[in-house]
Amino acid sequence: MFSIGDKVVYPVHGAGIVEAIEEKEVLGELKQYYVLKLFDGEMRVMVPVDAVQGVGLRSVSDDAILQRVSEVLRCVEEEETIAWNKRYQQHMTKIKSGDVFLVAEVVRSLTLRDMQKGLAAGERKMLDQARKILVSEFMVAKDIDEQQAKDMINECFPKEN
Repeated sequence: MFSIGDKVVYPVHGAGIVEAIEEKEVLGELKQYYVLKLFDGEMRVMVPVDAVQGVGLRSVSDDAILQRVSEVLRCVEEEETIAWNKRYQQHMTKIKSGDVFLVAEVVRSLTLRDMQKGLAAGERKMLDQARKILVSEFMVAKDIDEQQAKDMINECFPKEN
């Protein structure tokens, strides 16, 4: 499915590159693993080749998809009032899905909430995590540095007064 050098996104951790494909024996069974070098620090992750779909590993989005992600970020809609713990759980489910549009929805929702009311520590951490995932994907997909990716995402939101 993937080859060495392919740019991929690993849910919850963000974008990276397939650095190697290795065979390892685990519990007496020989399996192939993708070795991913993630762009968030120096983290390396091994993903069993036969478990790619189960963990949600996917190719990095192209420009057309990232344009649609920017539109999702710009979309201002009325957020329903629900308890923070239920909202937190809904957001975490979206982040874990690995779907770039759902991650963008989390970033949008929490950024707008932060601008209006501020965020509790747990939601602040979640926003930081979701932003890192989006930033890493923009960096890899557009071959830009971290600050340029952050600027592209920040441009999607209204300026605070």
